[in-house]
Amino acid sequence: MTTGHCLCGKVSYRLDAGPIWIAYCHCASCRRHAGSPVTLFAGMREDRVVWTGADPDIYQSSPGVERLFCGQCGTPVAYRAERFPGELHLYHGTLDTPAAFPPAGHVHAGGQLPWFEIDDRLPRYESAGGPEAMPVSIGPARKAS
Repeated sequence: MTTGHCLCGKVSYRLDAGPIWIAYCHCASCRRHAGSPVTLFAGMREDRVVWTGADPDIYQSSPGVERLFCGQCGTPVAYRAERFPGELHLYHGTLDTPAAFPPAGHVHAGGQLPWFEIDDRLPRYESAGGPEAMPVSIGPARKAS
C-alpha cells in the first residue's frame, strides 16, 4: 500500500492502486502553484485515492481546474481538472515512497524554462500527452555542445 501526506501531516492519503502515469509538468500554472521551476505528478484514478486525514482545501485556479492543498501548512497536494475526468494528479513529493515511482515523461515541454534542464532520456510532449500523443522529442530539451 502506498501512502502520502502534506508537510505537517494533517492531510494524508493512501492509494488503493498504483499510479496510471508519472510525469514532470513544465506549465506556468503548475510552476506557480508549486513555487518551483517544474512539478512532478503521479496521475491516479480518483476513486483509488482515500483521504485518511483531513480533506484538503480546494482552490479553483481557473475554470474547470482545482488545486488541492493543506490549509494548515500550505503544501500543494493534488491537481484535478474537468478535462481529465476520473483522475487526480498527486504532487509526487507528497508520496511517502517517491523513489518507488520514477517519472515516465515530461508534459507541456514547450513551457520549460530556458535555464532549467533535466538530463534524462524520457519523452517530452508539447501538451498533456496521453496514450495517443506523439512526443516532440526524447531526452534533454537542449543538446550538450
